[in-house]
Amino acid sequence: MFSNYLIGLREGLEASLVVCILIAYLVKTDRRDALKPIWAGIAVAIALAFGFGCALEFGSQELTFQAQEALGGSLSILAVGLVTWMVFWMRRTARHLKSELHGRLDAALAIGTGALVATAFLAVGREGLETALFVWASVHAASDGTPRPLLGVALGLLTAVFLGWLFYRGALRINLAKFFTWTGGMLVVVAAGVLAYGFHDLQEADFLPGLTDKAFDISGTIPPDSWYGTLLKGVFNFQPDPTTLQVTVWLLYLIPTLALFLAPTRTTAPTPVRDKA
Repeated sequence: MFSNYLIGLREGLEASLVVCILIAYLVKTDRRDALKPIWAGIAVAIALAFGFGCALEFGSQELTFQAQEALGGSLSILAVGLVTWMVFWMRRTARHLKSELHGRLDAALAIGTGALVATAFLAVGREGLETALFVWASVHAASDGTPRPLLGVALGLLTAVFLGWLFYRGALRINLAKFFTWTGGMLVVVAAGVLAYGFHDLQEADFLPGLTDKAFDISGTIPPDSWYGTLLKGVFNFQPDPTTLQVTVWLLYLIPTLALFLAPTRTTAPTPVRDKA
C-alpha cells in the first residue's frame, strides 16, 4: 500500500504543482478571463487519464491468461521506462519548472483560447497518462485480492491535491528539488520491483524462459500471506520465491539507476581568465 501511496503522492504532486503555477500566474497577471480554458484543458486531461486507466483494467479482463500476462509484462516494462525518464527529468528541471511553464503560458495567451486549452491539457495530460500507466502496472504487480493498492493510490492523490492547495495559498514551503530527489529515489526502488514482476509476467506468458528456475525460495521464512510478507510485497513488490531472471533484472536496473540518480549534479566550472602580459 505504501508504494502505491508514494506513486499517487509523487505523480499527483507534480500535476498539482503544474496546475498551481498556471493558475497563480494568470491570477497575478490579472488574466482571470483565461482561467476557464485552463480548467477545461485540465478537465480533459484528467478524463483522458482516467479513461486510459479504465481501458487498461477492463480491456485486459477480456483477454486469455497468456495474453493478460503478456500485456501486463509489456506495459510494466514500458511504465518503468517512462517513470525512470520522468524522475530524472524532474530532478533536472525542478528548479526552473515555474519559468518554463510561464513561458509556455505567455505564448498561449498571445495565440488565443484554443492554445490555452492545449497548454493546460499537455502540461497535465502527460503526467496523467504516466500516472495511469504506472499505477496500473504497480497495482497489477502488488495485487493481493484486496482494495488496499487502489486505496493507497487514492490517498496519495488526495494528499498531493491538498499539498498543491497549500502551495497555492502560500501556507507551505519546501525545497522541491530535495523533495523530488528523495521521492524519486524511493520511486526507483518501487520501479525495480515492478520491472522484475513484469519480466515474471512475460515468463508466465511463455514469452521468456526460466519460470521454474528459482533464484531462492524463502516462503517458509516469509510467508506471502503473513503481515510482514504482505508489507514487503506492498512496499517493495517483494516475492519470496523469485526466478533467477527476476533477481537479475532487479539488480541490473536498481543498482546503476539509483547510483546515477543520487549522484551529485556536476556543474561546469568557469574558465579562468589569464591576464595578458
